[in-house]
Amino acid sequence: MMSRFLFVLFVTVNTFFSNAQIANSLSAKEAVIIALEKNYSIQISKAQKEIAQKNNKWSEAGLFPTVDLNVGLNTSIQDNTNNPFTFTPGVILSTNLSPNLSLNMNLFSGMAVRISKQRLEQLESQSKGNALTLIESTILDVLKAYYQAVAQRDKLEVLNLIKKNSYSRFRFYDIKRSIGTASSLEELQFKNLYFTDSINAKIQNTSYENSLRNLYLLMNSDFSQTNSPFLSDSLWVDIPIINYEEAISNLPNTNQDLKNQYLALELQRTNTAFQQSFLYPTLGLQAGITPARSWFRDLNDESLKISTEVLMYNGGLNLRYNLFNNWKHKRAVQASRIQESIASLSYDRLKKSLESNLATLINIYQNNADLVALSQLNLSYAKQAWELAELRFDLGTLNSIELVSFKNNYESQSLQFYDLELSKINTFLDIYKMTGRLRLDYIEQR
Repeated sequence: MMSRFLFVLFVTVNTFFSNAQIANSLSAKEAVIIALEKNYSIQISKAQKEIAQKNNKWSEAGLFPTVDLNVGLNTSIQDNTNNPFTFTPGVILSTNLSPNLSLNMNLFSGMAVRISKQRLEQLESQSKGNALTLIESTILDVLKAYYQAVAQRDKLEVLNLIKKNSYSRFRFYDIKRSIGTASSLEELQFKNLYFTDSINAKIQNTSYENSLRNLYLLMNSDFSQTNSPFLSDSLWVDIPIINYEEAISNLPNTNQDLKNQYLALELQRTNTAFQQSFLYPTLGLQAGITPARSWFRDLNDESLKISTEVLMYNGGLNLRYNLFNNWKHKRAVQASRIQESIASLSYDRLKKSLESNLATLINIYQNNADLVALSQLNLSYAKQAWELAELRFDLGTLNSIELVSFKNNYESQSLQFYDLELSKINTFLDIYKMTGRLRLDYIEQR
């Protein structure tokens, strides 16, 4: 049942789904989990989200002070032997050790710290949104590929059934001709029909294998024709009723692309506020302590040794206000406001586009649902007509050309029915993605 996995899924990934091997049976949900687990882009987005989480700290925004430690050790030798004006005529060795501990703290910077923290929070939300968009797209691609493979398999089963029927007819008339109760023309007719149906089945088998190969590619798994799993889910899925008005009104809260666009708008608004912060003065606090110790000794007189110790404290406030910088900050604010207007227009444009696309998709889905119902009825009639034609042909009241016509009609109606059912499912999946219902809380559950 599609409802098992099309709604929000709370995934607990176990060892089985982490293995490279795939079991003999594969459901749509299992295919999705394997694809999400092994998708390289999702792994990268997860790492990017973790980076954004780690950066979203007040320390990164500049709230806390910085403390620096500097240590200087200087040694010098001064030769005063030929200096008559010095009190130390010998060769003097001097050593100075001066560590410095300094503190710098931003007291006011036009609310830049608060704005920076807000921007970091928005960047984290944007990273989560980008990850969810990627997950949704992966889910959609895998589900479409899965049901494409199911449809191709079902069509193959129909064509194999028709081929089997044609072979039985061919063998029957081959035996009748061998005993002289049938003409060579009848045998050739059914022989030709059998080969035609065999070709159709062969082509369809290739389509089925290609659809499986595409599914495995999306799952980042190796495909083997000899060991392909049975696709356990069918096209007969339980699809809930779609409320158009509710879907439209909830788009800002459910559509991930629209939510990401709104985050981009909020980020631009924050950037405008950040640029405005440069128009205000800044006030900073500086404080420090510097203990210093020096040693002096005369290399010619070991008795002459002197050491000194000094402890210095410093502190102050620093007020800085830029009076003129060629209107650089003013232009930056103006440019940011223009970018903000562009982001707002982009959001409105995307919202209108999504509303129109959703309305179109719902209309297409409803039309596909009606066509599927009619096609299913036609298929039932075509099957009954073919079965009746088989009986009439056996009784001799229907010729082979008419029989083939009924067979071809059943074949055509069957293939058309599966195509329409697949189209209905794909449209439904598009609607579910657009309305946010394909979203897996996958990264949050990890």
